[in-house]
Amino acid sequence: MSDAVDAIIGQWTQERPELVPGLWPVEVLARIQRMNRILDKHLKAFAAERDLEVGEVDILFTLRRSGPPYALTAGALIPAAMVTSGAITNRIDRMEAKGLVERVRDGQDRRTVRIRLTEQSIALTESLFEDHLRHYAELLAPLDPAACATLAQALRTLLEAGGDTSIT
Repeated sequence: MSDAVDAIIGQWTQERPELVPGLWPVEVLARIQRMNRILDKHLKAFAAERDLEVGEVDILFTLRRSGPPYALTAGALIPAAMVTSGAITNRIDRMEAKGLVERVRDGQDRRTVRIRLTEQSIALTESLFEDHLRHYAELLAPLDPAACATLAQALRTLLEAGGDTSIT
């Protein structure tokens, strides 16, 4: 079997045979990049089928996994969502207009505003996450559980080496 990366490697092998020993990073990283594009495409379609954007799904999941009362400050959402403060504000505004989140003042410090899931979005997020897990499982179906575990460990090692060790 052969994929697009094999074709790329083949082209470089023909054009620059002296580089063949150094092409091994392309074998891995080009596949990660290409898989990321495939995953992005699937996630966009998954969200769009539910009249959501990928970023909105991300915020719903982040708030839900934070535990009751399913609320965080916008500042706490920024690192989890990997966006700027302006982007998070715009996203929250759109989600609030859809009835998915609400802004609530903190009882202790009225200057602090938390973004909280609404009753409607808690139920939506429950079913959405179950669908999301099934969707992810379908994407990984060509791999057996042992291959998934090996891949997960290898990617964990790379992420740790790159400094991606926390969502905060």
